[in-house]
Amino acid sequence: MTALTLSTAGAATLRADALVVGVAKAAGPKAGLVVAPGAEAVDKAFGGKLAAVLETLGASGAEGEVTKAVSPSGLKAPFVLAVGLGTAPGEDEAYASEVLRTAAGNAARALHGIKKAAFALPVEAAEDIEAIGEGALLGAYAFTAYQDRGADAKGPLAEVTLLGGKPRDKAHKAAVERSLALTEEINRARDLVNTPPNDLTPEAFAAVVSAAGKEHGLKVQVLDEKALDKGGYGGILGVGNGSQNPPRLVKISYTHAKNAKHLAFVGKGITYDSGGISLKPAGHNETMKCDMAGAAAVFAAVVTAARLGLEANVTGWLALAENMPSGSATRPGDVLRMYSGKTVEVLNTDAEGRLVLADALWKASEENPDAIVDVATLTGAMMVALGDHTFGIMANDDAFRTAIHEIAEESGEQSWPMPLPANLRKSIDSPTADIANMGVRMGGGLVAGVFLKEFVGEGITWAHLDIAGPAFNDGAPHGYTPKGGTGSSVRTLVRLVERAAAGDLG
Repeated sequence: MTALTLSTAGAATLRADALVVGVAKAAGPKAGLVVAPGAEAVDKAFGGKLAAVLETLGASGAEGEVTKAVSPSGLKAPFVLAVGLGTAPGEDEAYASEVLRTAAGNAARALHGIKKAAFALPVEAAEDIEAIGEGALLGAYAFTAYQDRGADAKGPLAEVTLLGGKPRDKAHKAAVERSLALTEEINRARDLVNTPPNDLTPEAFAAVVSAAGKEHGLKVQVLDEKALDKGGYGGILGVGNGSQNPPRLVKISYTHAKNAKHLAFVGKGITYDSGGISLKPAGHNETMKCDMAGAAAVFAAVVTAARLGLEANVTGWLALAENMPSGSATRPGDVLRMYSGKTVEVLNTDAEGRLVLADALWKASEENPDAIVDVATLTGAMMVALGDHTFGIMANDDAFRTAIHEIAEESGEQSWPMPLPANLRKSIDSPTADIANMGVRMGGGLVAGVFLKEFVGEGITWAHLDIAGPAFNDGAPHGYTPKGGTGSSVRTLVRLVERAAAGDLG
């Protein structure tokens, strides 16, 4: 993991292998490139002409842009890396956290193979330190566990030193500690999503959670296939029946000493989704190891809350199964008796996520938490609606849905509130069972939410996050987002716990 420290050293005197500064497009009628605050000493070393030098090299200040310049004799670092921040804010305004986070991520990715980099980006408050730290540590991520790269292979940026902060300031120290804990757990979630499904079976995933529980003093309970059968978890068992790797339901609990709010997070953990008997078509299977990203996010959020000592009680429920076709697999037309006692006619075995979530949601409801949030790579329909960078939010409480949307925006994650139209409920009526796992095709992401709502305990505030789009980046890396698993929704969940600890659940 990349190290993160604060330093009071000047940008010109600190010894590092690279020096990161920010540049922006001048606001208003004055055109041209401007050097962002934090890089004054660097500009001075360039004789006040850093912007001019960078413009000569093609820099425009656009977001996502990275420009390298050889350092003059007045700097200890051999080169300067300028990252674009977009249009400079007004005189009384500051750079947005997400702008700093993204710029730091771009810089960290560009500095792959570098040992130490000093970041001289704009810092006006502890929130800026937190954003830069998050961006740099998330941007430096690389998944190389299955690559034999040799002794001479270059690794991610090894050390990040943030300039402009105060190491002895409590708020600044807390910002660094939060960045470290949060990004380490997000990167662990990314590792889990990226791990091949032949290694990350439900049993193996449960073992990872158990090990983390011991490390951080968390209580972990694992229900194996025998316990699931005895307990009547027909949804989880029905999905996992076709696999030689049996399912698991994992509970991981963080309890604060104070009498605190209780949040329950429920994660879809399909460690591989073939579609089951309703087999996915060619071209749709290759990235289905990511179908456990919701469970990975829940796991990461609970551990982060524990590491930060947040004054709230958080329970994570990980519904883990592998959805495979075989002679023992659930068939279209089968009826499953869920943990709640309700029966479900399975019309499509590729709509399996809602089945495992249904059991876990009902189990979580038994503890009567203040709120439940489930997270799942649930529907392709949500990707059609919102694209691959934005997750959808549905809820049985409008204020709670709005609060989560605001929290996501505050955390730098793209989300959008979605409805739960009452008229869609009729489409999942079944002539054979209490309910069917499929309804009308149009609005399929909303139909899934309507189905899940049926398995939330009465009177409990609940929200559903469909992260099918942003959970896995199958394209080129950008900002602090790598190719592969992204850790989507972890930041939102952790911020939600912080809100609960502050007595503001929305």
